[in-house]
Amino acid sequence: MSLLTDAAPGGTAPDPSAPDHSAPDHSTPDYSALDYSALDDPAWSSLTGEHAHLAEGGDLVRRYPVDVSPFAAVRTWDDPDVWAAIIDLVGHDADFPAPPESVALPAGWVRGDVFGGVQLVETERVVGRPDEEAVVLGEADVPEMLDLVARAKPGPFLPRTHLLGRYVGIRRDGQLAAMAGERLRPAGWTEISAVATDERYRGQGLASRLVLDVVHSVRERGARAMLHAAASNTNAIRLYESLGFVLRRRNEFGSVRTPASA
Repeated sequence: MSLLTDAAPGGTAPDPSAPDHSAPDHSTPDYSALDYSALDDPAWSSLTGEHAHLAEGGDLVRRYPVDVSPFAAVRTWDDPDVWAAIIDLVGHDADFPAPPESVALPAGWVRGDVFGGVQLVETERVVGRPDEEAVVLGEADVPEMLDLVARAKPGPFLPRTHLLGRYVGIRRDGQLAAMAGERLRPAGWTEISAVATDERYRGQGLASRLVLDVVHSVRERGARAMLHAAASNTNAIRLYESLGFVLRRRNEFGSVRTPASA
C-alpha cells in the first residue's frame, strides 16, 4: 500500500451544485467556507494531528505502526535529509509511499508500480444519519473484521486498524455482514474506509447505510467526511456519488523501495 501522491493540482472546493432529491441535512455548514488544504496531504496532516499519538518517526518523516496502517508521509520532499530519515524509520530494502513523479530519486532507490485513485469529499447532499441496526465494533470483533476484509477486499485492514477511529457493522444470521469505519484524520476531516459487505448480503444497501452512519458520527464531533478509492473501482465511486460525495482530485498510489544496503 502506498501514500496518496499529488497527481493533479488541488486545494479548491468542489462544486456541489448537482440536483438533489433527498431531504436536506440542516446540520451541515456552508461548504464554500470549508478548508480543504489538509486534504492535499491527508496522511501527514493526520500523523501530525489527530493521530500523532500513534505516529512513529520525527519531524521530517512519520508512519503508523505496521500493524495499524501502511500509511506514511514526509513533511516535505524538498529537504535533502528526507531520504536518510526514511531509511532510519523503515530500514533498507523496504517500501515507502512514493513522492510525486517530479521528485528525482537518489541512487539506489527504485519506484514500484503506480495506479490511479480518486479523492471524494462530502457535500450538503450527503444525508448522514445513525443506523438503528449498526453496532460499534472493537477489539473483540477484530477476527470477524479481518475475515470480512479478506473476503470483500476493500483495502488494507490490519490487527490494530480499529484504533484509528470508530468502526460499525451490521450482523445477519449471527455473522458480520457489513462494516465501515474511519481511517485518516486530516485536520477538520475524517476519511471513511473499510467499507465492506459479505457477498451474500450485497444489494441490500448495507454499505450505504453504514457510510451514512459514519458520516453522522463524524459530523457530530465537528469534522467532515471524505474518502479515497481506486479509480478502477467504478462501482464504489458510483455508490459514493449517489450518496452526495463529489470528486475533489485525482491521485496516484505508488511506492518506492529503499536501497538494499548502505
